[in-house]
Amino acid sequence: MEPCVVVWYREDLRVEDHPALWSAARRGLPVLPVYVLDDGAAGTWRWGAARRWWLHHSLEALAKRLDELGAPLHVLQGPAEEVLTAWALGVGACELHFNASTLPWRRAQDARLAAAWRERGWEVVAHPTDLLHEPDALRTQGERPYQVFSPFWRAFQARVVPAKPWPRPQPMSGVRPAQEEGVGSLGLLPHLSWAEGFSSFATPGELSARARLSAFLEEDAQRYTDDRDAPALDRTSRLSPHLAHGEVTGRTIWAWAEARGRSAGLEYFVREVGWREFAYHLIYHMPHTIDVALRKDFEAFPWQPDEALLGAWQRGRTGVPLVDAGMRQLWATGWMHNRVRMVVASYLVKHLLQPWQEGARWFWDTLVDADLANNTLGWQWAAGCGADAAPYFRVFNPVLQARKVDPEGAYIARWVPELAVLPAPFRAAPWDAPPLVLAEAGLRLGEHYPLPVVQHEEGRKRALAALECLRARVAGGR
Repeated sequence: MEPCVVVWYREDLRVEDHPALWSAARRGLPVLPVYVLDDGAAGTWRWGAARRWWLHHSLEALAKRLDELGAPLHVLQGPAEEVLTAWALGVGACELHFNASTLPWRRAQDARLAAAWRERGWEVVAHPTDLLHEPDALRTQGERPYQVFSPFWRAFQARVVPAKPWPRPQPMSGVRPAQEEGVGSLGLLPHLSWAEGFSSFATPGELSARARLSAFLEEDAQRYTDDRDAPALDRTSRLSPHLAHGEVTGRTIWAWAEARGRSAGLEYFVREVGWREFAYHLIYHMPHTIDVALRKDFEAFPWQPDEALLGAWQRGRTGVPLVDAGMRQLWATGWMHNRVRMVVASYLVKHLLQPWQEGARWFWDTLVDADLANNTLGWQWAAGCGADAAPYFRVFNPVLQARKVDPEGAYIARWVPELAVLPAPFRAAPWDAPPLVLAEAGLRLGEHYPLPVVQHEEGRKRALAALECLRARVAGGR
């Protein structure tokens, strides 16, 4: 049996700018790319249903690209340390190449698997992560991890020279897998028709990611500063699911942006890539924050868990139009505009006083771009309990936010069609519409569209009262 080199795929489903694949291809031996679906490794953070839908199609796209390079993709399922080692014995592997990860369970898994392979005398090579910098490369002057974005970003710009994208690998020779090992054998697609609308949002796969990036840089990046917060305009990059699955990297985005010159809009967009770097910096240094608040005092926060309120939020039936529009967009497409994410998150944790972990779990299961580092940073930011967090006393007014970012009510009309019958000025707050306007529209609040489960002023008072309760508990040592 001829020795071969194994390339272990994880959240890096591409062939370009892939250091592990590029390095393996240069060995001159048969290359066997493999993906292992290991649900147990992530514990309670196994991939959610929406991401599994994307993963299925992304793996199919990857398999096609690898096939064109002469190294077909193999797929396995089960505990990676066991099934990958057993499979490697059967194919005559002599080396394992993979791109390193900052995810907590990946780091532990990598260490165990590398030790087991080296005991057998096999070579194990861990290549750079997909980040612009290694997460341990930046620390404060006190040699501590950064917890505020602005100084992190200043240090990044001053001290980090982002690596350039790796070249495309040359054609390789591989071994064709058995027929039954196809991507469909992993059972990633949902049994219900819930995900039918996801493909209207974006197409999974590396080629789609690169086309999306190119189109954004050519068409929308120049207007990004002005239009990024308007959910009806669709001027964001929509690269988040491609980044989450490693179909494109921050290195490629940075390099392509540099090649086009930095306009104001492009500069702001690159800064958003910096936020992603910051999120991974945090999860690398503080992995416990995926489950508990970074601010320890928030362990005493008086959350008021309520299944009915949580369910109304999840279904987009809170009676608050911008919140409901965002939650319905999420359910229909697996994605939500970033500005609206901030509003719906704030409403859940502040107006409704539901634990931020409940929101994080729902996003994890329903977002095609579910990313543990970004998800953790975003939800703790909204709850005021994490790094660079918005103070808890700062409570988004969802009506004012709607009038600011969706002044014509076009986004609300699209996702909450019950309100499309109203004149634009009343779509953000239908309860403010005069009775005659409601009658002419044929809209009966509480019947055709729910009344707010919590109005803004009431929700703001509840949030501030909860904050005072927290302060009293912390002061009292409880």
